[in-house]
Amino acid sequence: MSTPPVDPHLPAVHLRPPRNWINDPNGLVFHDGHYHVFFQYNPYGPQHANVHWGHFRSPDLVTWEELPVALNPTPGGDDADGCFSGNAVSVGGRLVAFYSANRTDRWWQPVTTAESHDGGHTWAKRPELLIPQPPAHTTMYRDPYVWQEEDRWRMLVGSALSDGRGAAQLYESTDLDNWQHLGPFAADAPRPLPGGTDTGAGWECPQYAFWPAPDGAGRQGLLIISTWDHKTGPQATAAYPGRESLDGTFHPAAPVRLDHGPDFYAPALLRAPDGRWLLWAWSWEAREPTWVGEAGWAGLLTLPREITLTADGTVHQQPAREVTALRGEQLLYATGPLQADPVALGEVGSTFYLTARLTPPPGHPGGLRLTTSADASAHLDVLVDADAGEVIVDRSHASRDPRAVGGAYRIPYPAARSGAPVELRMVVDRSVVEVFLSSGEALTLRFYPDSDASWSLQTRSVDFTVQAWNLAAPAEPGPGTQDALHAHHPIPAQGAPCP
Repeated sequence: MSTPPVDPHLPAVHLRPPRNWINDPNGLVFHDGHYHVFFQYNPYGPQHANVHWGHFRSPDLVTWEELPVALNPTPGGDDADGCFSGNAVSVGGRLVAFYSANRTDRWWQPVTTAESHDGGHTWAKRPELLIPQPPAHTTMYRDPYVWQEEDRWRMLVGSALSDGRGAAQLYESTDLDNWQHLGPFAADAPRPLPGGTDTGAGWECPQYAFWPAPDGAGRQGLLIISTWDHKTGPQATAAYPGRESLDGTFHPAAPVRLDHGPDFYAPALLRAPDGRWLLWAWSWEAREPTWVGEAGWAGLLTLPREITLTADGTVHQQPAREVTALRGEQLLYATGPLQADPVALGEVGSTFYLTARLTPPPGHPGGLRLTTSADASAHLDVLVDADAGEVIVDRSHASRDPRAVGGAYRIPYPAARSGAPVELRMVVDRSVVEVFLSSGEALTLRFYPDSDASWSLQTRSVDFTVQAWNLAAPAEPGPGTQDALHAHHPIPAQGAPCP
């Protein structure tokens, strides 16, 4: 079979193989001096089928190497139709992966495991399912997430309940082999989230992070779930901040939308050795399947993010600090007052890191425009609407190919109503943009410029300070990289606070 040409929209610094399908990040774990990132992967094409676990590792979150595929469906076995999502833990010198065993002849996906004793190069599956049956009164069941707390292990599994609520089922174990079901860790009926979606009738990919409570009583907790509907499928990602009492009971507050963009789903957590909680997510394609087939690839993993809860329980996200190792030459630095006409700032490449401080006047949205065509007809806008208290990311004119999805998406920023400037960071990588506000809000979306023209930035109707740097992968691929196409793409992870 012929190999399709490299798609100019293939990202340069986001984590993914050079071709074929990927979706959820899985099995995020630090083991034996390396960060490991697994992911749902079809090694045979750019469609959601033949789901394996792909595998990358890194010593520093900067240079990544691709390891052999970790988990393969077993023909005729419990996972014959896919090794679906889960996570992994490091214990006693071994890696243990927990995953959903998929067969199309049953509606639930039982939990099972595989082990590696050589750092993830080879794996042995357990001979029988770990948890073969779902709890009573469930109508969807999948995606285990396991973590250790002193002398016990805890597991969440995503589910839908027959009464219409989504739920994260809780299990506990002392040995990773024998698990007791304790009931729902949290459950909720669908309720609205910003962006015209809701918390879903089913919860996929539950994840849980925790920190000491500011008052010393119990701890703060953050339950992250991917919202799913029986008719429409995946929707968005919600986060329930809350408190966990000393007996382990979680008391969630009202949910918030974790990412305000349209192309962010199934985030997964990794607790770094320094105590930070890192998060990756799947960013799906926003173009028609025929175009995806021509390109030969689909999906990417977002930049790793640091995620925290403030003392008042507000969710805060920022790019992981390691991105500074990928910043190259400074492309521009510009500052100036509000002007009636657009202000040209200069050219940028197709992969760059930007910081900005923007203050528009009341009653007139203003911000940044990334122009990607010589005649300026193709552009991506990032605007501040002070009256609405929002930051708007608009891709309506980002591609002239009608097979690309358009639309404008909004990030709440109430402080703008009182005249406060908006401080943001933005990473653009060929076909993906991730925007982070200083308030901790984030937005991810895909766009597909259709011109080879130089890209340039301009400001429109704002006081501004803008800096931008080129982003580039390390010059040499790490050991174990399996494909010559990685020479341009020795997959790094990124994110950092600006200096």
